[in-house]
Amino acid sequence: MDSTRVTEQPTSSYERPQPGVDPAEARGALLRTPKPLGNPALPAQARADGPPSGPGTTAPCGKGNKGKEPPVNGPEHSQPATAEPDTHRPRPAPEVIPPQPGTEQEKVPGGQERRTGRGLPPGRPMPMRRDGDRLRFVGAATRRIARGIDLDEIVMGLCRATVPTFSDAILVYLRDPLPVGDERPTGPVVLRLRRTDRIPDERDTEGGLPLPPFPEPEPEPSALSELSSLTTELCEVRPGGALNEVLRGVRPVFADAPAARAALPELLGEGGEAVVPGGQHAILAPLRGRRRVIGAALFLRRPERLAFEADDLLVAAQLATHSALGIDKAVLYGREAYIADELQRTMLPETLPRPTGVRLASRYLPAAETARVGGDWYDAIPLPGSRVALVVGDVMGHSMTSAAIMGQLRTTAQTLAGLDLPPQEVLHHLDEQAQRLGTDRMATCLYAVYDPVTHRITIANAGHPPPVLLHLGGRAEVLRVPPGAPIGVGGVDFEAVELDAPAGATLLLYTDGLVESRLRDVWTGIEQLRERLAATAQLTGPDHPPPLEALCDEVLDMLGPGDRDDDIALLAARFDGIAPSDVAYWTLEPENAAPGQARRLARRALARWDLEELTDPVELLVSEVVTNAVRYATRPVTLRLLRTDVLRCEVGDDVPQLPRLRQARATDEGGRGLYLVNRLARRWGATRLSTGKVVWFELNRA
Repeated sequence: MDSTRVTEQPTSSYERPQPGVDPAEARGALLRTPKPLGNPALPAQARADGPPSGPGTTAPCGKGNKGKEPPVNGPEHSQPATAEPDTHRPRPAPEVIPPQPGTEQEKVPGGQERRTGRGLPPGRPMPMRRDGDRLRFVGAATRRIARGIDLDEIVMGLCRATVPTFSDAILVYLRDPLPVGDERPTGPVVLRLRRTDRIPDERDTEGGLPLPPFPEPEPEPSALSELSSLTTELCEVRPGGALNEVLRGVRPVFADAPAARAALPELLGEGGEAVVPGGQHAILAPLRGRRRVIGAALFLRRPERLAFEADDLLVAAQLATHSALGIDKAVLYGREAYIADELQRTMLPETLPRPTGVRLASRYLPAAETARVGGDWYDAIPLPGSRVALVVGDVMGHSMTSAAIMGQLRTTAQTLAGLDLPPQEVLHHLDEQAQRLGTDRMATCLYAVYDPVTHRITIANAGHPPPVLLHLGGRAEVLRVPPGAPIGVGGVDFEAVELDAPAGATLLLYTDGLVESRLRDVWTGIEQLRERLAATAQLTGPDHPPPLEALCDEVLDMLGPGDRDDDIALLAARFDGIAPSDVAYWTLEPENAAPGQARRLARRALARWDLEELTDPVELLVSEVVTNAVRYATRPVTLRLLRTDVLRCEVGDDVPQLPRLRQARATDEGGRGLYLVNRLARRWGATRLSTGKVVWFELNRA
């Protein structure tokens, strides 16, 4: 081989390690080009397709080339001026976007651009010069963008991937509001400045020189304040305007193109053009989603940097496409998460009732922030006779289907509770309903009814973890409740047990997500829960139960980092009860003398309770309700007065038909009893029982 001739080699310089190069250098390895064999006085030229070549010339790599060997002397090796041209292998022209007007970067000796008259400042990364650099950069940038789930993560990924590797600054505009799926937005198209990012004005640690400010006027200390203050936050895309035409064109364009020059003032507003440097130092790229343009991105380089090239339009197009598709994905995900949250929120009770003789508190925790829909639920349903039904259940799975099934079962449980069925009958009907929904619709449920007058609780279980009762003295016990089979199995009987519920005790109903995880079995978790409740009760002393809300928080604090494998529903009930001295109960025969007898009994009870000021309204309302009851009843009528924070009167009979409020005509002799009740009582209602009905009303205690 002739020593005076350097021929072209088929192996790229990316495949051969250069001696003395540290590929892990933060700003890219500085490679020294081989000494040319031609005229040593030949000036170095800044080529558009390669770094400057010449004696002692270095070519710093951009961040997109980090850890890789940069190209040496551009796509072709340097040859001496006397070398014969190599005619063995013709080079095809690269397939790129046709150059925009003014894209040819004319050079002058000394490595300066003829258009700007400036050279590359020392210590700054070189722009990407070869297709391999751009491909690696696009691959890394798209992976970073694709990692985002929500809208802010994707937009931030675009900004962090492009600044400073591809551009010195970026402005991202998105439609406000963003269209979702196939819905067609109404009204004018409005773009909102979603995020700006840029290289901060700080000293270059490698070159030792301060980075020039961008834009060229006075430098600002903040990396974002300058871009945000010079551009408008909102802009309306006028139909037929220049910005609308650029967005409809979809393809990125240089900012010095005629269409872009007319569109930028509309996008950035008055004074915003100061952000955009002259020449091909800016690219305007529309962001098009799956069906429509959803925004625009403006990539900016400082005036002293090398301008964008035609190949950079391809890079901007790839970044815009992946970002727009990611934004579409994030918007759809956000809508699905919103629907899931709304569905879960409507399936659970918005507020808990305040029944007589019991205080309630609840908690619900989803399994994860990304899977907020589950099949766990809780409920508290007021029943006739000042009783309350406490329900907690868990449908298998964590999907929208599980949440829908949970909603149907909860609605069924509320309907069955309104019929005042025993707990075991409620579970039996829930089991039938689950079988009608499908063969694989299974759930666990615990249904309990608390009576504050008798201080008793009746519980039936369908494969659910047993409740824990915390006594007033601080002792916590796991109630012995028959486990039963889960709802949906079919063909099984459910058994109910009746237990004491002393005043001051707290009943805790929960789902298995609180006590079971990959790190512990369910019975170990139940024992830990019992110990936690007992330890919490010791802090307040034997005579004072712990506050209900604080107790729920303490229970949830027992969860460790690996204990959140399932949804958690928690319902706590503090039994206050109603003292026997605050209850008056009578049985009346269904005869004409019953209303008068009811008035006398009510008057005596009010006098015993020092509530004589309520005598007149109570006698009037009791007389009207008892009169309606004895008119149709065939069995004895019950009358009960309860003194709590209000005075409650309950009249029960064996007639299942519920009374309805109606407006009596002027010629009617009756029909005004419920009208008086509705006008004078604080609240009133009627509830159907398995043996008849109960009509009740409440009066405020003066």
